Amino acid sequence: MIYSPYVPLIAAITLEVVGTSLLQRSEQFTRTGPTIMMAICYLASFYLLSVALKTMPLGVAYAIWSACGVALVAVIGLVVFGQKLDIPAILGLTLIVAGVVVINVFSKTVGH
Repeated sequence: MIYSPYVPLIAAITLEVVGTSLLQRSEQFTRTGPTIMMAICYLASFYLLSVALKTMPLGVAYAIWSACGVALVAVIGLVVFGQKLDIPAILGLTLIVAGVVVINVFSKTVGH
């Protein structure tokens, strides 16, 4: 069986994004349902990130995890919560994603 660290990493990113979205919905932990679901998502996300770290360098995995999470949460903020992004925010997010692409395409520290 070929093990790809990207499978648990993608799942970790997804759960982190869902958890962060639920953080918004928890209304500073005053709503029980979203608060509990947020905690579960974060715990599962960190567990899956640790699984990816079995074969992926910490710095690379965390860069991918955090950059994808930041970009996806920004999109969810825009689409779901109606939060606006100005040009500097869009440019900054683009640079973050570009950094992850550079790491994955050109770095020899990422096992392909």
